[in-house]
Amino acid sequence: MRPGRILHPELAQAVATLGHSDLFMVTDAGFPIPADAWRIDLGFYEGLPDVLDVLRVMRQEVFVEEVQFAGDILSKNKPLYAALQEIFTGSGAAFKLTTHEELVNNIAHQCKFIVRSGSFNPWANIVMMASTDPFAWFADGSGSEILPAYVERRKLMRENVVPSPES
Repeated sequence: MRPGRILHPELAQAVATLGHSDLFMVTDAGFPIPADAWRIDLGFYEGLPDVLDVLRVMRQEVFVEEVQFAGDILSKNKPLYAALQEIFTGSGAAFKLTTHEELVNNIAHQCKFIVRSGSFNPWANIVMMASTDPFAWFADGSGSEILPAYVERRKLMRENVVPSPES
């Protein structure tokens, strides 16, 4: 047993394969996952597991630099948007809006893996771009010049910034 870590063997393997800029997705129970996608189906009953619980675990396990979701969430599912802000506060991740159609027709096909939850939460289809630890890479005293994007992500993390599509 690995307390405090992902126990699902396939999900743990998928997370271990992520590299910088790889996309992965966590979806509600109804998302049309492409036939050729690496599908990790966790949903086993309505609401179990909840998409937000899966996202919270992924946030603990993976450094993320971008979170994409349908812009409809902002006006049509405000509780979901608030939960996304809570989960990704202090992560340094930027929020990027897209359309549900773009998620289904294009972005899902680019994802390294897709995790289906048991959630019936509308528009709860969230794409994340894997990143690196901005404090480990270009560590102080390493002699390497830190890239501007890492400086910005470090600042967002240190200041515990709440993400929004404008940040």
